[in-house]
Amino acid sequence: MSANEFKLNADEKPFDLPEGARPKAARPRDAATLILVRGGREVMMGQRSKGHVFMPDKWVFPGGRVDPGDARARAATELTAETEALLRLGGIVRRPPRAFALAAVRETLEEAGLRLGGPQGPELDKLSFVARAITPPYRPRRFDARFFLADSEQVLADDKPAIGEELLHVRWFSLDEAEALDLPSITRFVLKEVRARLGGEAVRPPFLRWSRGAHTLERLTS
Repeated sequence: MSANEFKLNADEKPFDLPEGARPKAARPRDAATLILVRGGREVMMGQRSKGHVFMPDKWVFPGGRVDPGDARARAATELTAETEALLRLGGIVRRPPRAFALAAVRETLEEAGLRLGGPQGPELDKLSFVARAITPPYRPRRFDARFFLADSEQVLADDKPAIGEELLHVRWFSLDEAEALDLPSITRFVLKEVRARLGGEAVRPPFLRWSRGAHTLERLTS
């Protein structure tokens, strides 16, 4: 365990506990999520439908798996050097850093009907890296997810979400309202990170994973 890594207490576990028999550990799939903030006080979230195998009925930020084409998608500006460096940390990274940011942008359009940027593509330099989390091996579906944060006034021409392919009831919530929703544990953990950032705290991105039989957290620094 590195000097910056530590085990989390029982009440700080960022992942939901398993239900039933533990499956054989699967390789986590790369994923990305975008947290849009409005006025420094609200976040946009949507509810997953009952029919989903993964986290049904839960309220989440737009996000999903990284597609092969995401790395080649057009962008008006690229990630900042600091963000790109942070995205390369945490062990094996199988894709270019921009692929994660562009996956988050694509998923936001597909799930919330919100387009970032103009004809030349999104401005990736306006996205900041908030967290990385790898689903523990006891979960039936595993993801290696990167969470991004952006100010809606800087990246959206229209902040009125629409019903997308996977999320229902997409709308803006105050931070207090969002924390009162039925959230996955990892979403609740990341929401606290967002609140700290919006409150002016200089927070380094956490890297959450299952290591040596326990939930661990490491703060990444470029």
